[in-house]
Amino acid sequence: MIRRLLSCLAAGALLMSAGAAVAQERCDADPVEWGGPALANGISVYAMEWSPFGSSEWGWETYLPLIQKELGTDCAPGSPRFARALAEFQYGKGLPATGWFDAATFQVFRGVWQERRPFIMSRVRQEPCPDPPPLYQLGYLVESEEHADRLTRLLRRDVLDAYRELVAAARAEVPEIAANPELLQIFSGFRDPEADAARCAQSGNCDGLRRATCSAHRTGTAVDLYVGHIVGLGVDNTSPASRQHMSKTATYRWLVKNAGRFGFTPYAFEPWHWEWISPTGGYVGPPPPE
Repeated sequence: MIRRLLSCLAAGALLMSAGAAVAQERCDADPVEWGGPALANGISVYAMEWSPFGSSEWGWETYLPLIQKELGTDCAPGSPRFARALAEFQYGKGLPATGWFDAATFQVFRGVWQERRPFIMSRVRQEPCPDPPPLYQLGYLVESEEHADRLTRLLRRDVLDAYRELVAAARAEVPEIAANPELLQIFSGFRDPEADAARCAQSGNCDGLRRATCSAHRTGTAVDLYVGHIVGLGVDNTSPASRQHMSKTATYRWLVKNAGRFGFTPYAFEPWHWEWISPTGGYVGPPPPE
């Protein structure tokens, strides 16, 4: 029995090794043409000094899952195939198709991601801040859906249904999420605009990054999900180290790849913040009165 088990494990390891080798070979395609950009990207992903959201950061690994999703590749940034996919993206957006990651290319990525957040685009167009939904359109979370660090009570009912479908799928597909009931709990859902404005003014953090004066949370369609955190830092700590840690978790990477199936789109600066726009890709306002 033990000998058979060891034999099976060895065979499985060989298959995994063979699969990894095939994947590596695929990602290393076109080494002559894209070798230079691949080398540069492999260095800059950890070492580039820049300020994508106003404060200094080192490297762009935090944004790698979103970038890979956009490029349609799981190849590492130091691979020729990643450089080629990046060049194709750059060409499609009217940028020099160098295959080198730089701040200008990231700003285009950021613009693409922001345009998928209709609430934010309405703010860009300087439309009035929307009123919150009436209370009868809000549903209550159950205790197991709320994260203890910051309890929230309400979410729009249709968004709550979509959230529950997302969580069920994540737990079925990712053993790490299934094993930890805290993962994907909500620590901020609907926020009353008056109470939110009071906290914003009292804390002095109405800078559009940490807390906006007109927040998507007022619509009942935005959720802050627990994806993991560095011990000693908050679940929504915005330091570069904190956000990079979150971006490496299996929970966040699953969300990047799959949240769109349930109508959720991300905010690139905050790995925990997701906004519901419906599976069809458009913003859905409050449902009509029942």
